[in-house]
Amino acid sequence: MKTIPKISFITGGSGYIGRNLIQHLRAEGHAIFALARSDRAARIVSGLGAKVIKGDLFDSAALKQGMDNANYLFHLAADTNHGRSTKKQMEANRRGTELVYRTAQGCHITRAIHLSTEAVLLTGKPLINADETTPLPDHFPGTYSASKAAAEQIALAYGAKGLDIVVVRPRFVWGRDDTTALPQLVAAAQSGKLKWIDTGHYPTSTTHIANLCHGLLLALNKGCKGEIYFITDGPPISFRKFITALLETQGVTAPKGEVPRSALKLVVQAGEFLSTITGGLLQGPMSMQEYATLGVEVTLNIKKAEQDLGYSPLLTREQGLEELRALSGSRS
Repeated sequence: MKTIPKISFITGGSGYIGRNLIQHLRAEGHAIFALARSDRAARIVSGLGAKVIKGDLFDSAALKQGMDNANYLFHLAADTNHGRSTKKQMEANRRGTELVYRTAQGCHITRAIHLSTEAVLLTGKPLINADETTPLPDHFPGTYSASKAAAEQIALAYGAKGLDIVVVRPRFVWGRDDTTALPQLVAAAQSGKLKWIDTGHYPTSTTHIANLCHGLLLALNKGCKGEIYFITDGPPISFRKFITALLETQGVTAPKGEVPRSALKLVVQAGEFLSTITGGLLQGPMSMQEYATLGVEVTLNIKKAEQDLGYSPLLTREQGLEELRALSGSRS
């Protein structure tokens, strides 16, 4: 049997997930080419041992250059803003994905891994024990969900045309080197803006960055063509309990303030209306996308990943939290 060289091309390599994936891939013996749209991004991926391909998602020549050198593709790049809906976000996530897979179709990519999100299923109502058969909703809470759902459908459509694609959906990625959710949570808690919706004790699924990278590698090596897999830390946890523990790893005490769900929903809806009629000049304290992501139960079933991929979390939540405590202590 012919051995396929371990050469991967990554979009979004300088982002939180990309930085960690590069390290995991290198540990598995992969040579890596990474798309970098800025000098800063180029320095980051180069410092991690990847070869830089200068360009962005709309640069077909750069995409082709990266994929001509690779056997595997990891499409991670996306506009992840959870705020006001924008045409720019839809353009980046939908048209950018289209160009990535159109280019891949003409190259020698033997497998593509598409990083999606549980947000493709969000509506603002609780999402309870969802699995991969749960249908996409008719209406989305914001452009992030809508654009990522469109991107996922584009990926699967190219899979139906013959490209070997596997889709991975994590939920609430956290852990070491977090430059996204954790800094925002710390800032909100320290400013007094963070409050619990009702009591905050609704269940949530989470995905430690090490578990996500492990799942992405399993999807590459064992995933079934054209299939979708949820990757999480396992059983759900109380949202309030988890956020409190996250903040404590940074030496920050979680707030005690609560806001009634019914009142918050009215404020969110009013804020969405103001944002729409003012072109974003006036906005509420929370977007509908943020509410749908953080304000209700969102729990996922990972049995399919366990059965098809042999997936189980590399780290427990407590191990991930202990790692954050140790890193915070070393920085102090």
